[in-house]
Amino acid sequence: MDFKIIGLNDPFFLGLQDMFDVSDEVEKPANTPSRKYVRDAKAMAATPADIKEYPDSYIFVLDMPGLKSEEINVQVEDNNVLVVTGMRQREDEKEKEVKYIRMERRIGKFMRKFILPENANLDAIGAVCVDGVLTITVQKLPPPEPKKPRTIEVKVG
Repeated sequence: MDFKIIGLNDPFFLGLQDMFDVSDEVEKPANTPSRKYVRDAKAMAATPADIKEYPDSYIFVLDMPGLKSEEINVQVEDNNVLVVTGMRQREDEKEKEVKYIRMERRIGKFMRKFILPENANLDAIGAVCVDGVLTITVQKLPPPEPKKPRTIEVKVG
């Protein structure tokens, strides 16, 4: 079983992340990503996941602290890509008089993609979020039945 995980922790994206960390003293070219984009990209990369394999299923476990199930989207794209997306927001975002002394919890968009193996049953996927932990169960397809040998009648002649 080989999973390919698409995320911002890939070596390709880690190099890009270094490019995103531009100090304020350096003049930014017009195509440099904004701080908001970089913050969102880091929040997307900071969605940890565990993947477990059982004889009859694959289990994906993702930490989703503070999110309600209706704030999380789980989809299958391109026939075999499991995509988990959503948005983390601060509870007091609407309050203008709030002044943060320290802000360490991640907010913003998040997204994780997983390429599912060939034996994943795309019609039997379930997702449950309990106490900030999202568990996605992908059932496996039954193994193909081995081909039985075919007997060929030998004719006289």
